[in-house]
Amino acid sequence: MRFKDKVVLITGASRGIGAAIAREFAREGALVIINYLRNEAAAAETCERCIAAGGDAWALQADVMNPHAVSEMIAEVLAETGQVDVVVNNAFRPYRFNPDTRARFQELEWNAYLQQFEGAVQGTVNVCRAVVPEMRKRARGSIINISSDLAEQPVVPYHDYATAKAALVGFSRQLAADLGPSGIRVNCVAPGLVWPTEASRETRESIREQIASQTPLRRVATPQDVAGPVLFLASDWSQFMTGQVLYVDGGLVMR
Repeated sequence: MRFKDKVVLITGASRGIGAAIAREFAREGALVIINYLRNEAAAAETCERCIAAGGDAWALQADVMNPHAVSEMIAEVLAETGQVDVVVNNAFRPYRFNPDTRARFQELEWNAYLQQFEGAVQGTVNVCRAVVPEMRKRARGSIINISSDLAEQPVVPYHDYATAKAALVGFSRQLAADLGPSGIRVNCVAPGLVWPTEASRETRESIREQIASQTPLRRVATPQDVAGPVLFLASDWSQFMTGQVLYVDGGLVMR
Protein backbone atom coordinates (compact mmCIF):
# COMPACT_ATOMS: atom_id res chain seq x y z
CA MET A 1 0.00 0.00 0.00
CA ARG A 2 1.48 3.31 -1.13
CA PHE A 3 0.57 5.28 2.03
CA LYS A 4 1.10 2.62 4.68
CA ASP A 5 2.52 4.20 7.86
CA LYS A 6 1.73 7.67 6.53
CA VAL A 7 -0.36 10.23 8.42
CA VAL A 8 -2.66 12.32 6.23
CA LEU A 9 -4.61 15.31 7.52
CA ILE A 10 -7.61 16.41 5.43
CA THR A 11 -9.55 19.51 6.43
CA GLY A 12 -13.29 19.69 5.82
CA ALA A 13 -13.35 15.93 5.31
CA SER A 14 -16.63 14.84 6.88
CA ARG A 15 -18.42 14.67 3.51
CA GLY A 16 -18.23 15.47 -0.20
CA ILE A 17 -14.83 15.84 -1.83
CA GLY A 18 -12.95 15.66 1.47
CA ALA A 19 -14.61 12.38 2.45
CA ALA A 20 -13.88 10.86 -0.96
CA ILE A 21 -10.21 11.84 -0.67
CA ALA A 22 -10.08 10.38 2.84
CA ARG A 23 -11.46 7.03 1.70
CA GLU A 24 -8.92 6.74 -1.12
CA PHE A 25 -6.00 7.48 1.21
CA ALA A 26 -7.36 4.88 3.62
CA ARG A 27 -7.63 2.37 0.78
CA GLU A 28 -3.89 2.86 0.29
CA GLY A 29 -3.18 2.16 3.96
CA ALA A 30 -2.90 5.67 5.45
CA LEU A 31 -3.91 6.86 8.89
CA VAL A 32 -6.34 9.60 7.92
CA ILE A 33 -7.14 12.53 10.20
CA ILE A 34 -10.68 13.69 9.41
CA ASN A 35 -10.96 17.35 10.34
CA TYR A 36 -14.50 18.70 10.61
CA LEU A 37 -16.23 21.81 11.89
CA ARG A 38 -19.71 20.80 13.09
CA ASN A 39 -21.01 17.57 11.56
CA GLU A 40 -19.71 15.02 14.06
CA ALA A 41 -22.01 12.27 12.78
CA ALA A 42 -20.80 12.67 9.19
CA ALA A 43 -17.17 12.69 10.35
CA ALA A 44 -17.75 9.48 12.30
CA GLU A 45 -19.34 7.86 9.25
CA THR A 46 -16.37 8.87 7.10
CA CYS A 47 -14.04 7.31 9.68
CA GLU A 48 -16.00 4.07 9.52
CA ARG A 49 -15.77 4.02 5.74
CA CYS A 50 -12.03 4.66 5.88
CA ILE A 51 -11.53 1.76 8.26
CA ALA A 52 -13.71 -0.47 6.07
CA ALA A 53 -11.53 0.54 3.10
CA GLY A 54 -8.46 -0.87 4.80
CA GLY A 55 -6.83 2.09 6.55
CA ASP A 56 -7.36 3.82 9.85
CA ALA A 57 -9.06 7.11 10.64
CA TRP A 58 -9.51 9.60 13.43
CA ALA A 59 -11.98 12.50 13.51
CA LEU A 60 -10.84 15.80 15.03
CA GLN A 61 -13.02 18.88 15.37
CA ALA A 62 -11.38 22.25 14.74
CA ASP A 63 -12.31 25.49 13.05
CA VAL A 64 -9.49 26.07 10.56
CA MET A 65 -10.23 29.81 10.73
CA ASN A 66 -9.12 29.75 14.38
CA PRO A 67 -5.31 29.53 14.59
CA HIS A 68 -5.38 28.44 18.25
CA ALA A 69 -7.78 25.58 17.47
CA VAL A 70 -5.61 24.52 14.53
CA SER A 71 -2.44 24.56 16.64
CA GLU A 72 -4.14 22.41 19.26
CA MET A 73 -5.32 19.97 16.57
CA ILE A 74 -1.84 19.59 15.07
CA ALA A 75 -0.28 19.23 18.52
CA GLU A 76 -2.73 16.44 19.33
CA VAL A 77 -1.97 14.64 16.07
CA LEU A 78 1.79 14.91 16.66
CA ALA A 79 1.45 13.73 20.25
CA GLU A 80 -0.38 10.60 19.10
CA THR A 81 1.39 9.83 15.82
CA GLY A 82 4.67 11.77 15.85
CA GLN A 83 4.29 12.94 12.26
CA VAL A 84 2.17 14.53 9.56
CA ASP A 85 3.21 13.42 6.08
CA VAL A 86 0.46 14.92 3.93
CA VAL A 87 -1.94 17.83 4.37
CA VAL A 88 -4.94 18.36 2.11
CA ASN A 89 -6.51 21.80 2.63
CA ASN A 90 -10.06 21.18 1.48
CA ALA A 91 -12.14 23.20 3.96
CA PHE A 92 -13.86 26.34 2.69
CA ARG A 93 -16.68 28.69 3.62
CA PRO A 94 -20.15 27.37 2.75
CA TYR A 95 -21.09 28.22 -0.83
CA ARG A 96 -23.89 27.41 -3.27
CA PHE A 97 -23.23 26.91 -6.97
CA ASN A 98 -26.58 28.11 -8.24
CA PRO A 99 -26.41 30.37 -11.33
CA ASP A 100 -30.00 31.47 -10.77
CA THR A 101 -29.42 32.88 -7.29
CA ARG A 102 -25.74 33.87 -7.39
CA ALA A 103 -24.93 37.45 -6.50
CA ARG A 104 -23.93 39.59 -9.47
CA PHE A 105 -20.93 41.88 -9.21
CA GLN A 106 -22.95 45.02 -8.44
CA GLU A 107 -24.76 43.18 -5.64
CA LEU A 108 -21.63 41.92 -3.87
CA GLU A 109 -20.30 43.72 -0.84
CA TRP A 110 -16.61 43.49 0.00
CA ASN A 111 -17.46 41.33 3.00
CA ALA A 112 -18.57 38.52 0.65
CA TYR A 113 -15.10 38.47 -0.90
CA LEU A 114 -13.51 38.64 2.53
CA GLN A 115 -15.49 35.68 3.85
CA GLN A 116 -14.46 33.51 0.92
CA PHE A 117 -10.86 34.69 1.19
CA GLU A 118 -10.82 33.78 4.86
CA GLY A 119 -12.21 30.34 4.10
CA ALA A 120 -9.88 29.56 1.19
CA VAL A 121 -6.68 31.33 2.21
CA GLN A 122 -6.75 32.11 5.93
CA GLY A 123 -7.77 28.58 6.86
CA THR A 124 -4.99 27.16 4.67
CA VAL A 125 -2.44 29.57 6.11
CA ASN A 126 -3.41 28.57 9.66
CA VAL A 127 -3.00 24.87 8.92
CA CYS A 128 0.30 25.35 7.09
CA ARG A 129 1.75 27.53 9.85
CA ALA A 130 0.95 24.81 12.38
CA VAL A 131 2.24 21.84 10.41
CA VAL A 132 5.25 23.20 8.50
CA PRO A 133 7.67 23.29 11.49
CA GLU A 134 7.28 19.53 11.95
CA MET A 135 7.68 18.92 8.22
CA ARG A 136 10.84 21.06 8.19
CA LYS A 137 12.34 18.91 10.97
CA ARG A 138 11.77 15.79 8.88
CA ALA A 139 12.78 17.56 5.64
CA ARG A 140 9.78 16.16 3.81
CA GLY A 141 6.06 16.63 3.35
CA SER A 142 3.37 17.26 0.77
CA ILE A 143 0.71 19.95 0.97
CA ILE A 144 -2.18 19.89 -1.49
CA ASN A 145 -4.61 22.80 -1.63
CA ILE A 146 -8.01 22.44 -3.29
CA SER A 147 -8.62 25.34 -5.66
CA SER A 148 -11.12 25.59 -8.54
CA ASP A 149 -10.97 25.79 -12.33
CA LEU A 150 -13.22 28.85 -12.01
CA ALA A 151 -10.09 30.79 -11.10
CA GLU A 152 -8.82 30.06 -14.60
CA GLN A 153 -12.02 29.95 -16.65
CA PRO A 154 -15.18 31.53 -15.20
CA VAL A 155 -17.78 29.35 -16.89
CA VAL A 156 -20.19 30.98 -14.44
CA PRO A 157 -18.88 34.17 -12.75
CA TYR A 158 -18.93 33.35 -9.05
CA HIS A 159 -16.90 36.46 -8.27
CA ASP A 160 -16.21 36.09 -4.54
CA TYR A 161 -15.56 32.34 -4.54
CA ALA A 162 -13.35 32.27 -7.65
CA THR A 163 -11.35 35.33 -6.59
CA ALA A 164 -10.54 33.65 -3.29
CA LYS A 165 -9.50 30.44 -5.04
CA ALA A 166 -7.25 32.43 -7.38
CA ALA A 167 -5.58 33.91 -4.30
CA LEU A 168 -5.13 30.40 -2.93
CA VAL A 169 -3.20 29.42 -6.05
CA GLY A 170 -0.97 32.46 -5.65
CA PHE A 171 -0.33 31.64 -2.00
CA SER A 172 0.44 28.02 -2.86
CA ARG A 173 3.09 28.99 -5.39
CA GLN A 174 4.75 31.41 -2.96
CA LEU A 175 4.78 28.69 -0.31
CA ALA A 176 6.17 26.14 -2.77
CA ALA A 177 9.10 28.44 -3.55
CA ASP A 178 9.70 29.07 0.15
CA LEU A 179 9.50 25.46 1.32
CA GLY A 180 11.13 23.68 -1.62
CA PRO A 181 14.65 23.86 -0.14
CA SER A 182 13.26 22.13 2.98
CA GLY A 183 11.99 19.17 0.95
CA ILE A 184 8.32 20.18 1.27
CA ARG A 185 6.16 20.25 -1.84
CA VAL A 186 3.06 22.43 -2.29
CA ASN A 187 0.60 21.89 -5.15
CA CYS A 188 -3.03 22.55 -6.03
CA VAL A 189 -5.85 20.47 -7.43
CA ALA A 190 -8.47 22.56 -9.22
CA PRO A 191 -11.74 20.72 -9.90
CA GLY A 192 -14.53 21.95 -12.09
CA LEU A 193 -18.12 21.47 -11.02
CA VAL A 194 -18.27 18.43 -8.74
CA TRP A 195 -21.58 16.68 -8.27
CA PRO A 196 -23.07 15.61 -5.96
CA THR A 197 -21.78 17.73 -3.08
CA GLU A 198 -23.42 20.02 -0.57
CA ALA A 199 -22.17 23.05 -2.52
CA SER A 200 -23.51 21.80 -5.87
CA ARG A 201 -26.85 20.38 -4.77
CA GLU A 202 -28.67 23.49 -6.04
CA THR A 203 -27.00 23.35 -9.47
CA ARG A 204 -29.91 22.34 -11.65
CA GLU A 205 -29.63 19.45 -14.08
CA SER A 206 -29.79 21.63 -17.19
CA ILE A 207 -26.71 23.57 -16.02
CA ARG A 208 -24.83 20.35 -15.29
CA GLU A 209 -25.74 19.08 -18.75
CA GLN A 210 -24.62 22.35 -20.34
CA ILE A 211 -21.22 22.18 -18.63
CA ALA A 212 -20.88 18.51 -19.56
CA SER A 213 -21.59 19.32 -23.20
CA GLN A 214 -18.72 21.84 -23.20
CA THR A 215 -16.35 19.35 -21.54
CA PRO A 216 -14.26 17.04 -23.76
CA LEU A 217 -15.00 14.04 -21.52
CA ARG A 218 -18.71 14.95 -21.63
CA ARG A 219 -19.57 14.83 -17.94
CA VAL A 220 -19.01 16.73 -14.73
CA ALA A 221 -16.69 15.46 -12.01
CA THR A 222 -17.62 13.26 -9.08
CA PRO A 223 -15.90 13.54 -5.69
CA GLN A 224 -13.98 10.35 -6.51
CA ASP A 225 -12.52 11.99 -9.64
CA VAL A 226 -10.80 14.58 -7.45
CA ALA A 227 -9.26 12.02 -5.10
CA GLY A 228 -6.90 10.37 -7.62
CA PRO A 229 -4.97 13.53 -8.55
CA VAL A 230 -4.65 14.42 -4.84
CA LEU A 231 -3.13 11.02 -4.08
CA PHE A 232 -0.79 11.42 -7.05
CA LEU A 233 0.49 14.76 -5.75
CA ALA A 234 0.92 13.28 -2.28
CA SER A 235 2.90 10.29 -3.56
CA ASP A 236 6.51 9.81 -4.60
CA TRP A 237 5.31 9.57 -8.20
CA SER A 238 5.16 13.38 -8.14
CA GLN A 239 8.33 13.87 -6.09
CA PHE A 240 9.73 16.46 -8.54
CA MET A 241 6.54 18.51 -8.79
CA THR A 242 5.81 21.61 -6.74
CA GLY A 243 3.97 24.88 -7.31
CA GLN A 244 1.70 23.20 -9.86
CA VAL A 245 -2.06 23.25 -10.47
CA LEU A 246 -3.75 20.09 -11.73
CA TYR A 247 -7.10 20.84 -13.38
CA VAL A 248 -9.62 18.07 -12.78
CA ASP A 249 -12.50 19.10 -15.01
CA GLY A 250 -12.53 16.68 -17.93
CA GLY A 251 -10.53 19.01 -20.14
CA LEU A 252 -12.68 22.12 -19.77
CA VAL A 253 -9.50 24.00 -18.91
CA MET A 254 -6.43 22.97 -20.90
CA ARG A 255 -2.99 24.37 -20.05
